[in-house]
Amino acid sequence: MFEKILVPLDGSEHSIHALEKAVQIAKKFAAKITLIYVYSVSPPVVVSPNAMAGSLPYEMTLPPEVLSKLVEAARGRGANILAHSEKRAKAERVQVETLLKEGHAVEEILKTAKEGEFDLIVIGARGLSTIKEIFLGSVSHGVTVHAPCPVLIVR
Repeated sequence: MFEKILVPLDGSEHSIHALEKAVQIAKKFAAKITLIYVYSVSPPVVVSPNAMAGSLPYEMTLPPEVLSKLVEAARGRGANILAHSEKRAKAERVQVETLLKEGHAVEEILKTAKEGEFDLIVIGARGLSTIKEIFLGSVSHGVTVHAPCPVLIVR
């Protein structure tokens, strides 16, 4: 029934529970798990001191070396989360691979699910979301609405 399971991770407690549930399912169906971590580095939004006077927030331009360090830090965090999660899955004798991608989380997860022809996505109910995602909708909601396969949301 399930041969390929995609598990998006962000290091949150809910994503760890999703991994644990995916491992259980993989063991039952002899399925392969693919762990995915999607990172994004965007310039900080700065509100000017005149914000009360009606001016709009603006994006700050960061020097290339600062932006490079932010990307490196985000990529390193993702690599650590994937390595730790991969170790946990392998300890349970589950076949596992990892993907580290840059971009918008929902878009990259959906693209990977479709291109990889996954049978199931197992995702945490809530993650380590930013204020921007609160207004745009959660990753789990976006994945559930547009997924090309069944989605299991784990609390």
